[in-house]
Amino acid sequence: MRRLLPFLLALTLTHMAHAAENLSVKDAWVRLPPPGAEIVGAYLTLEAKQNMTLIGVKSPAAESVEMHTMSMNNGVMRMRQVPSIALQAGKPVKLEPGGLHLMLIKPKQPLKAGDIVQIDLSLSSSQGKSETIRVPAVVRKPN
Repeated sequence: MRRLLPFLLALTLTHMAHAAENLSVKDAWVRLPPPGAEIVGAYLTLEAKQNMTLIGVKSPAAESVEMHTMSMNNGVMRMRQVPSIALQAGKPVKLEPGGLHLMLIKPKQPLKAGDIVQIDLSLSSSQGKSETIRVPAVVRKPN
């Protein structure tokens, strides 16, 4: 059973990562936070089949989720919230440490390695259609 569980988890995550008709989500993970952390980074790669915009993010595991970008300005790292993230058809957008990323604000319970955090991505297509996609992200240490 111990060998079967990781296989089933991987199969489920792979299936859910491709559940959206117009969006592929890969490598979703949440940084393992130190005890008591009130802000936790989350990362993933998005690839749209048509032009879309990521217009919001929520998670049942946190009070709120924000989209952020980081940049270096005169030797100072700056992080700022962004209202949306444009996704061009066929062009992967990587949300990663040091760049675009998600911030889970005030996790509702302590997160430990191996936990699965559900992240809901709200998208709007260029035709005005909206959809929400639930993505599982594994809590782990950065590589």
